[in-house]
Amino acid sequence: MGNSKQNKELILTGENLTIKSLYEASLSPHTEVKIEISDLAQEKMARSRKYVHEVVKKGKPVYGINTGFGALSSKFIPEEDLATLQVNLIRSHCTGIGEPFSEKFVRAIMILRTNCLCSGFSGINPEIVNLLKDFINHGIVPIIPQKGSVGASGDLAPLAHLALALIGEGEVIYKGQKRKSSEVLKEVNLRPAVLGPKDGLALINGTAIMAALGAMAVYESKNLIKLSDIACALTVDGIRGTSKAFDLDISSLKPHLGQKESAANLEKLLKDSELMVSHSDCERVQDPYSLRCAPQVHGAIRQTIRHAEEVVQTELNSITDNPLIFCDKDKVISGGNFHGQALSFCMDYLAIGLAEICNISERRVEKMMNPSFSELPAFLTKNSGLNSGLMIAHVSAAALTSENKVFCHPASVDSIPTSTDKEDHVSMGVTAGLKLWKVLENVKACLAIEILCNTQALEFQRPYKSTPCLESVYDLVRKVVPPIEEDRVFYDDIKNILELVEKNNIIEAVENNIGELK
Repeated sequence: MGNSKQNKELILTGENLTIKSLYEASLSPHTEVKIEISDLAQEKMARSRKYVHEVVKKGKPVYGINTGFGALSSKFIPEEDLATLQVNLIRSHCTGIGEPFSEKFVRAIMILRTNCLCSGFSGINPEIVNLLKDFINHGIVPIIPQKGSVGASGDLAPLAHLALALIGEGEVIYKGQKRKSSEVLKEVNLRPAVLGPKDGLALINGTAIMAALGAMAVYESKNLIKLSDIACALTVDGIRGTSKAFDLDISSLKPHLGQKESAANLEKLLKDSELMVSHSDCERVQDPYSLRCAPQVHGAIRQTIRHAEEVVQTELNSITDNPLIFCDKDKVISGGNFHGQALSFCMDYLAIGLAEICNISERRVEKMMNPSFSELPAFLTKNSGLNSGLMIAHVSAAALTSENKVFCHPASVDSIPTSTDKEDHVSMGVTAGLKLWKVLENVKACLAIEILCNTQALEFQRPYKSTPCLESVYDLVRKVVPPIEEDRVFYDDIKNILELVEKNNIIEAVENNIGELK
């Protein structure tokens, strides 16, 4: 994030969080975006908390407040044991497995949980929600293992690790170092949370893990589909293809919104290309599908992103724990808003869409490798034979593309009963999200490889140039990747282009030239 976001505030109300604001705050160091909770949200939480204490005083069993959990919900817990009940819940549910989430994801998770709880339907002690906010603002990042949630009853195990840090018993990353939460809390003059009735359950019974995975992926996907159009346009010019198939009159007869957007982008990117004018009278009438049908394919991918965005945006401001406190109606209701089926479906769908970026990109790379089609030197290298050129860069793209097909097996069609069959249908939403991110990272690498190839292809088209916007991409890439004269370690070149992709530099270079792409 740039300097314009210094000292920016994100005020949470439980109703106003967006994918963009969540992404920006999650990527920012704690000094750049400060999280606050609105006064109205503070009032709602206080009122809901008061209601919970009234339930406790009445002594009537109410799930989540004075009972056991899950299959133990019929066990009544006396008032004197309610604090112990909540602490035991957190400790026993810390069963996460595997590598921890990166800091950006943990910040997103914490912001999402804060936003949900500040809506005032959870009955949690407001002091705990404010402590969660303070963790974010101080840059304290709880260590949360990635695996252990089945996507229903909330993301229990991973969120328990978050809650453990809040009560001063877990581990955190602070200023780049792994430390005990208790030590860091003392250092920054914060007191550990003291859990009372419902507090522990409110912290862990929600969809924050899978929603964070989905939201961050949607944001990046919207950039990747733009980058796909840019990469395709560069390849079209790199192999002296035609832009005739991107004529908007074609898409007007099949007016899917995504197709129309991609066609408009491609036409805009290639408009008045000097290189294309140079071969306007060539014999090639139609390009292969990976070029000619880019609007239809990229457009369909846009539709998957649009659907995922709709689902995830709704989830960001939803109340996803259980039971829910309705103070105005004097009732506590146990339901199923913690179930992540909608998220699981849309993340599986989005993974399929993103994988198709690799499928079509890898085919375009192959066209550049193949001299019988491209009329370029084999594998885009001079003196081929002595030099292998980008032969194995293409193989790497093929490997990533094939791997994505495994990751696209839908997690959402699976369900495994738990808790003595009380929790007998689950969404596997976190599994869907983790797979989605593997696909997404592979897509970035595939596009980096295509851009390595098509910028090299342009070398063989000189002195003719592409459009100014695409030449700006060429110039940007050439700052970190020199033209290929002979074989070298191409790993470094791919990595350098991948950094441009991660920082969004390529899209910025294009949009600074021709305005925002669709």
